[in-house]
Amino acid sequence: MTQAEAKKRHAQLVEKINEHNRAYYVEARPTISDREYDALYRELCDLEKNFPELVTPDSPSQRVGGEPLKAFKPVRHLLPMLSLDNTYSQDEVRDFVKRVQKLLPDEKLDWSVEPKVDGVAVSLRFENGKLTIGATRGDGVTGDDVTANLKTIRSVPLKLSLVAASQVLEVRGEVFMSKAGFEKLNAEQRAAGEEIYANARNTAAGSLKQLDPRIVAKRPLDIVVYNLGKVEGANAHPKTHTEVLSWLKSLGFRTPEKIWHCHSADELIDAINELDKVRKNFPYETDGAVIKLNSFAQRERAGFTAKAPRWAIAYKYAAEQAETKLNGITIQVGRTGALTPVAELEPVFLAGSTIARATLHNEDEIKRKDIRIGDTVVIEKAGEVIPAVISVVESKRPRDARPFDFEKFLHGKCPVCGGKIARDPKYVVWRCENLQCPAQATRRLEFFTARGALAIESVGGIVADKLVERNLVREPLDLFELKLEQLATLNLGNEESPRTYGEKNATKAIAAIERAKTFPLARWIFALAIPDVGKTTAQDLAKFHETIEDVAKSELLRDILDYHEKIAELPGLKRENPERYEKLKNEISEIAKRLIDSHFAAPSKSKAEKESGIVTKVGPVVAKSVLDFFNGKNGQKILKRMRELKIHPASEKISATKVAALPFAGKTFVLTGTLPNMTREEAATKIESLGGKVSGSVSGNTDYVLAGAEAGSKLDKAQKLGVKIIDEAEFLKMCAG
Repeated sequence: MTQAEAKKRHAQLVEKINEHNRAYYVEARPTISDREYDALYRELCDLEKNFPELVTPDSPSQRVGGEPLKAFKPVRHLLPMLSLDNTYSQDEVRDFVKRVQKLLPDEKLDWSVEPKVDGVAVSLRFENGKLTIGATRGDGVTGDDVTANLKTIRSVPLKLSLVAASQVLEVRGEVFMSKAGFEKLNAEQRAAGEEIYANARNTAAGSLKQLDPRIVAKRPLDIVVYNLGKVEGANAHPKTHTEVLSWLKSLGFRTPEKIWHCHSADELIDAINELDKVRKNFPYETDGAVIKLNSFAQRERAGFTAKAPRWAIAYKYAAEQAETKLNGITIQVGRTGALTPVAELEPVFLAGSTIARATLHNEDEIKRKDIRIGDTVVIEKAGEVIPAVISVVESKRPRDARPFDFEKFLHGKCPVCGGKIARDPKYVVWRCENLQCPAQATRRLEFFTARGALAIESVGGIVADKLVERNLVREPLDLFELKLEQLATLNLGNEESPRTYGEKNATKAIAAIERAKTFPLARWIFALAIPDVGKTTAQDLAKFHETIEDVAKSELLRDILDYHEKIAELPGLKRENPERYEKLKNEISEIAKRLIDSHFAAPSKSKAEKESGIVTKVGPVVAKSVLDFFNGKNGQKILKRMRELKIHPASEKISATKVAALPFAGKTFVLTGTLPNMTREEAATKIESLGGKVSGSVSGNTDYVLAGAEAGSKLDKAQKLGVKIIDEAEFLKMCAG
């Protein structure tokens, strides 16, 4: 075969295979047998093997997935991917219609209703008719580039034949795993002796975040496209949502299974109820109905709030419930030693997956619901994701069922290590008091290495389990003493079916561990899992301390404790002991001055705080928790080992002089509406970097309200309180100084 003949035949095969893919995956009406399809596909692959220059990014052969990625790159959407407001009440649907009618008085409203697919929101960008970028929703402005993974989905067109060459087309949709595909995947997992997946939605999300597209290609993923993003160069832009769906279908996309066209609130309610009856027959899971104004012109006039369109809402159906038998209760041990009871159930199919376990929350919840082993219980998927035991069917209770006694059930010992357990009076939970408990070690290690902490994700999950099981890691800091050979030869399987981690994976993990030694201080403070310290608090602490040792012996935190102890002593003291009262007031003022001078606190504007009132970056509970942690035996051990391991977190401290010189030092901003050239997240980051604070609500303490288009009630309140209102242009001038 000549090159010209090969090129001609290749074009014919691509066209035929794409036609058959669309008929099978989009229109659900296959036109040839699987054997005939496979023959065409094999011919295409053989042709590309002999003539490699014929391989193009949009060839059907490229759906199998290429080499694994090292990481996902961030992608900025051409238009934001907004979320929808939710409602669970049909009365609220009627109220929603009334609100929109007020925005569009004297206009006849035109609505569409479609199923809300329980999947993962994505955006597909086509340029010159070819798929160039596929991304997850992310924060609505920026997502992860998962193009290679999305290309493996056969209902995603790689090329659009009807789109003008100059056009940019961004479409939005939901990636899902079909009910049948999910069941088949779990059947394969069982047959292989592997753990089954919990539900289709999470499995689809996890599949899209796989770094190896070849794994994704084996997963039964599909997509429903339901909306447009940015469109450039279209000859005739559809004027309604229903026209868009028809247009998208003509381009080769799979669109929602069924659409309702409504003109009143009553018709919307009827459509919601009808959808609820038929949605079980759809190939994918649904958890609600999406209601949208059909006309784009009406949408534009209705506008947006800061978070969501005013012209759309998602009606969520009540969570599905099922009855099953509670066969037993097991106790899981968390990273902090918390003992969580889990219901072991007679397997039952619910909301798209087979449920065999459900959370029982804690001892008090079991007592309140009087849950007993042997009971018939009602379970529900909370948010259609996490199964929970809702109630007991007492009429079906066995005569010999006894009330569940948490401590007696465990014989006063941790189910993992046999250590002593005690009930934490503060958090209504039982805990294992053995800090060396293997279960706690695994959970702490997973937390320590998570993306939000030190981002050593290559040693999470099964790897973390095995590191603890093989006694290679007892505490998270043991990671920094691991050798390449230890990791490379780590058996992730068992004696009968060994599966080593491998030198390539081990090399990457060791590199990630080494990088973590100089990660920012805030990351380290958070990773150490100090009680009461979240990400924001960790960032606040890092801004005002040079090193981890500075945090451990922080005078600022000691001042906070001292300040609040003295403030608590003041009430009634003026009358009982005037001399002590005056002395305390002076001491409080001195502490407050030190904290304000360091910028770890700001003067309070509250009328209720007349006694040298200040607002500190962290409160007394956090201050005590941090100091107690580092003064304790475990905290001291951590500090010593960090020094020995030469771990030096990067400083993020901002000097008091520098903070005072920042243009927004001591100023509080509230953001509302949509800004023309930047997101609110970007504006907030800018404010904080310049010494300011961003608050979620307007009050007498607010210095500025940064308002964009479609500003809501915050703007109204700011006007009533006389707070200065600025737009983006003025804000940028202030930033420039």
